Amino acid sequence: MDHYEKVDAMQRHLVPLGLSPYTLAPPAWRLMWKAGLQTPPPLFLGFLPLALGMGLFFAIGWGLMMWVLMWWREGMTIAATVAVALLAGVVFGVVMAGYYRHHAKKHRLPTWSTYRGPI
Repeated sequence: MDHYEKVDAMQRHLVPLGLSPYTLAPPAWRLMWKAGLQTPPPLFLGFLPLALGMGLFFAIGWGLMMWVLMWWREGMTIAATVAVALLAGVVFGVVMAGYYRHHAKKHRLPTWSTYRGPI
């Protein structure tokens, strides 16, 4: 079973259990998969990689958006912008990693390398 067949099997398995297709495959993952990266879905990643990846992505995107839309007009320094964005990224990353790990444990999911769909 290749990566994309496993993604399809995961969605057929977990959507009927009440998980949203966008929880199973968030937009960032869909983009990575379209780019040819065979990244495991977030439910199959460990807490630390999830927290770091999602937190960093959020910190950069949210920090840039806040800087462009608001903070530069208010005279916020770059150091303060980076600090606030990193703090927001840490909070977001930890919360999202906790959310995904909770659902992975709830549904007793194995590692991605051993996942074969519903048994």
